Amino acid sequence: MTRINDFNEVLNSRKSVKVFDENYKISREEMDEIITKATQAPSSVNMQPWRIAVVESDEMKEKVKESFRFNSRQLTTSSAMLIILGDLQNYEKAEQIYGDAVEQQLMTEDIKAQLLDWILPYYKNLSREGMKDIVNIDSSLMAMQLMLTAKAHGYDTNPIGGFDKENIADIIGYDSDRYVPVLAIAIGKKAQDAHDSVRLPIDDVREFL
Repeated sequence: MTRINDFNEVLNSRKSVKVFDENYKISREEMDEIITKATQAPSSVNMQPWRIAVVESDEMKEKVKESFRFNSRQLTTSSAMLIILGDLQNYEKAEQIYGDAVEQQLMTEDIKAQLLDWILPYYKNLSREGMKDIVNIDSSLMAMQLMLTAKAHGYDTNPIGGFDKENIADIIGYDSDRYVPVLAIAIGKKAQDAHDSVRLPIDDVREFL
């Protein structure tokens, strides 16, 4: 695919595509490159709670087909359906994340200890709803960055909220008590152009105070 180097072009050309070239497959190497760039997105205390299930095989697409019955074209024609889940126990990665930061001389051992002493008790004592709020915001930031990164790689996407969120984690083999679905993103090479859409005028959405 032809990559796009101009950021304004990426922003202006990203649209939600409904039908993809079902014969085109993004290599796992390039998919990992896209996801790696997307996961540079910010997150609360850098806990990076997003987990990404790349549904690419015909077998798994068939398994989740009923969950995406209102968006079946995107599922069946895309290179992959990325199911983004938030890890409610993301703090279990805190030692690894901050340990790597110390190793890379991005923080001191003392700062790491201070952060862990504050963050771990706070996160562990959050209600389920409180943690869901955090992982939903953080994972959505990453998802938007993923869609822009995909466009820069020459691919198109379609974010999807209309799927069986209640059961999808169990269907794809994730613990539904721990992992909550945030959204799904179809990704691939477009077969049909997306419809243009309108945006509210800036004066309707912005107020200087």
